This record gives sequence, C-alpha cells and structure tokens, in this order.
Amino acid sequence: MQITLYSAFWCPDCRVARRFLAKHNLPYTEIDIETTGKRAIPQLVVDGEWIQPYRPGEGFLYEEMSERLGLIG
Repeated sequence: MQITLYSAFWCPDCRVARRFLAKHNLPYTEIDIETTGKRAIPQLVVDGEWIQPYRPGEGFLYEEMSERLGLIG
C-alpha cells in the first residue's frame, strides 16, 4: 500500500493523521502543502485514491480510516 499525506506543520488535524499512521506503523510520504498550492488538509492518497481522513466538526475519522487501511475487518 502506498500512502501520501498532504499536510502543513501548523495543521492540528495533520498532526492527528501523522500520529494515526505512526501508531499503526504505516509508512507514508508527506508533502507540505505550502509547496503545492493545495488547501484542504489533511488529505491522504492511498494507492492513487484521494481520501479526506477527517470531517469538519467531527475530527479524524478513526474507524473509517482503520477500515479503509485494512487495520480492522
């Protein structure tokens, strides 16, 4: 599985996404959006599919992401 995280150092939701990936020992490549022009962060690209790992007002989607990344089920 190939994971890319689009993030920024100042983004609290990005820190949560990093911790989630690290906790599950999932290797990923991180791209700082300050160099890309993207603004909706954090964003993950998993095997070419763009995924929004959080929902405004709800926070990080732990269960959804665990299932999507094959950590449960």
